[in-house]
Amino acid sequence: MLLEIKKHKMAKFIADIDVMPLKALLDPQGKAVTGSMKNLGLPEIQNVRVGKHITLEIEAASEDAAKTKVDEACKKLLCNQIMEGYEFKLTSI
Repeated sequence: MLLEIKKHKMAKFIADIDVMPLKALLDPQGKAVTGSMKNLGLPEIQNVRVGKHITLEIEAASEDAAKTKVDEACKKLLCNQIMEGYEFKLTSI
């Protein structure tokens, strides 16, 4: 019964996470895409950087608790902080 009551107090969120290569580092994939833009007749498009977008759902007691957990997931698994940086936003669902 206590577990059931506790579960009802949890809020659900969707986290939208963007992981991108650090600006100081070479982005070979972005460089290749930039070169392809010229070949496709789109020379106006330059300095492409390629990263990844991750979405996940999280249950937490509060928005702050959810932010802490998402930040932890990014640091421990989703982002290689030596070569990448990340940003995320939470949306209540």
